[in-house]
Amino acid sequence: MALEEKLNTIRSRHAELASLMSQGDLSGEQFTKYSMEYAELEPVVEAINALAEARQEKEDLQEMLADPEMKAMAEEEMHQIEKKIPALEKQIRLALIPKDQDDAKNAIVEIRAGTGGDEAALFASDLFNMLKGFASKEGWKLEVMETSENDIGGYKEIVCEVSGRNVFAKLKYESGTHRVQRVPKTESGGRIHTSAATVAVLPEAEEAEVDIKTDDLRVDTYRSQGAGGQHVNTTDSAVRITHIPTGVVVEMQEERSQHKNRAKAMKVLATRIYDMERQKLHAERAAERKEQVGSGDRSERIRTYNFPQGRVTDHRINLTLHNLDGVLSGEALGEITEALIAEDHASALASMEN
Repeated sequence: MALEEKLNTIRSRHAELASLMSQGDLSGEQFTKYSMEYAELEPVVEAINALAEARQEKEDLQEMLADPEMKAMAEEEMHQIEKKIPALEKQIRLALIPKDQDDAKNAIVEIRAGTGGDEAALFASDLFNMLKGFASKEGWKLEVMETSENDIGGYKEIVCEVSGRNVFAKLKYESGTHRVQRVPKTESGGRIHTSAATVAVLPEAEEAEVDIKTDDLRVDTYRSQGAGGQHVNTTDSAVRITHIPTGVVVEMQEERSQHKNRAKAMKVLATRIYDMERQKLHAERAAERKEQVGSGDRSERIRTYNFPQGRVTDHRINLTLHNLDGVLSGEALGEITEALIAEDHASALASMEN
């Protein structure tokens, strides 16, 4: 469908929704559905109307240019309008990019130490602190769901839930392998080591999106264990749930209550199963568009944090910031995220126009 046809279709639908919402016999559910769609279309329609006005203004200016007395003023206005029209067209094209249905969702974030032993676990802790700082800056709520620590304060693994506005839209670009280059605290010789940690950002599944049958689950309970393997609880409060059809296993022992651990484990299980389906669909779409930012591939090396040089490099867009502390505090992470979103939009626009 040509761009003009799409714009006319959007305007017609916007007007139709306004008419539907004015009817008095709608159910609350219908009204909510229509009003959400109307709100999504509203900024697009405003931009379409602004574009139509700008094009009409350009036509009027063409007539003024023929008048010697009006020509100088018309030329100045024409210069402004010729800059305005392409900007509005780009704004509309960006609004027409198909939305990721998961962008508005909360996220389950799993950070795991990779190669590098204790140093990798310390780096995983740094990444969690970066996430925590970024979540705070964005006004999101972060809740730790499960941790596995080493003896020196690092995380072998940490799982948390981040909730708020458009969490997945911004955090999804963190999925992948993060690499650190620095002199470890455990290194007496002062040599620079390279370690890694992986981050998985999963859109949190809603109950209706994943059908998990009780018969497909195996639930085991056991006593919670602390660092070093000692039992920290005298009851079997820890829970291990296995989803037999997919082989997905979730363990949870953060809470003292078996009931709470089970509820958290089911939330993570549903999210992982939903993500498996999502990744499968994503791979099919990505095959059609080779270059893609934030593919979500956990094996992809996405970023390097170089301590000796105080820099962070995102390899997907070749962006380097000489603000290591700012990024790791979460304060400057948004600069990288915004650049990744812009690149993603540019790729999507390019594929729409081809």
